[in-house]
Amino acid sequence: MKFLAFDFGASSGRAMAATLKDGKIKMEEIHRFSNDPVLVGDTFYWDVYRLFYEIKQGLMKAGKVDCVGIDTWGVDFGLLDESGRLISTPRQYRDTAYAKVGPGFFNVIPEKEIYERTGVPYLPFNTLYQLYTLKEQQPWMLKSAKKLLMMPDLFGYFLTGVENGDYSMASTSSLMNIRTKDWDETLLSALGLEKSIFPKIHYAGTVLGEITPALCEELMIEPAKVVSVGCHDTASAVLAVPAKAGEETAFISCGTWSLLGCEMEEAITNDEAREARLSNEGGAYGNVRFLRNIMGLWLIQETKRYFKKKGKDYSFEDLKNMALESTCPSIIDVDDERLSPPGNMPARVKAICEETHQPIPETDGDVMRVIYYSLAQKYKEAVSHLAKVTGKKFDCLRMVGGGIKDTLLCQLSADATGLPVYAGPVEATVLGNLSAQMIAMGAVKDVEEARKIIADSFPMETYLPRN
Repeated sequence: MKFLAFDFGASSGRAMAATLKDGKIKMEEIHRFSNDPVLVGDTFYWDVYRLFYEIKQGLMKAGKVDCVGIDTWGVDFGLLDESGRLISTPRQYRDTAYAKVGPGFFNVIPEKEIYERTGVPYLPFNTLYQLYTLKEQQPWMLKSAKKLLMMPDLFGYFLTGVENGDYSMASTSSLMNIRTKDWDETLLSALGLEKSIFPKIHYAGTVLGEITPALCEELMIEPAKVVSVGCHDTASAVLAVPAKAGEETAFISCGTWSLLGCEMEEAITNDEAREARLSNEGGAYGNVRFLRNIMGLWLIQETKRYFKKKGKDYSFEDLKNMALESTCPSIIDVDDERLSPPGNMPARVKAICEETHQPIPETDGDVMRVIYYSLAQKYKEAVSHLAKVTGKKFDCLRMVGGGIKDTLLCQLSADATGLPVYAGPVEATVLGNLSAQMIAMGAVKDVEEARKIIADSFPMETYLPRN
């Protein structure tokens, strides 16, 4: 069998084809493309039609495949009218309006109650607050909506015409009740929304159907099954964490965001968890990813982008080496909301250092050192909170995703947490996507077997903590 995984990140996407032979996965990147949100006036949009065009290109380049799966970032969605067409281009989660308008919902339902129901702490871009913003600013859109589909479910609908709600994606919305694992009718009622506009929620492995005959004819491809995988990219990444049986593992899915957590069978929504800003998000097959959302490599990516605009085209290796040469001791809170929008990241870092009465970074290398060490400090804090709330004593920290290419960040993570760090695989999100497809098609028995295959197929690096 041949499998095709589409993996959409916040800045790029790719199509990866794979086969399973002799107990090992062989992968090939067949299509890569940028994912560029578009600013129109003061509103950020996803270029969703362009992204679907790229899916089509990937399908044509792949040739004959048996199965297709799609994963994306969380929280964002599209609204369909009664004819099944998009009402408007989906907005991007970094749109600044959400932070300004969204908190007004706490006058309707208190933040603490929302956490107890959904297990998700407040973030201004969670789907709940996006919808509240639409209700306040563009109520006609919600009145016209007949169905709401999260981004990977929207792409699956474009391919098959079938409406689906992936559990892992729904869990990021602050609209799913983490106990019932269904849309929370109290929250929907507070928004003035009917439950009927939300699709039925399913776990990974649901076969949506086949690519439509019209699309097969357009692209001159053969039909293939489309499977709902762990459609939130972190759910797919965690599925691919090659943890060993009996090992008490904490994980970091390291990309634009750093998602640090552990797997649980049941949610924890007490005051201690809420105050530590720990999120109960859905795993691929119905368990809970108990984790902390941390700003992550966005800080490095956006700083690099800003430097380039100023004529300083540093490579990521340059930035790492500059950080190593600096001695600036300042530490900032990487989850400060001012660091979320695009823009002049170095100036924001300096401003936060000044406000907290710490040495202000003077050089570009100083800025990078503050970012690196602040990320490691946040990882240490998150591991500590995670251990305290769950009662677990972690044996190791397993890092997966593109961020593990940054050897300095991996080593600092080991140093800060005091845990051995096992880094790999880099392509965890794609491998989790592929694993769910393989399980659905009967090529792999279960998650345990999939993780063993991944461990046997891809190398890992070990980083031991230093003083």
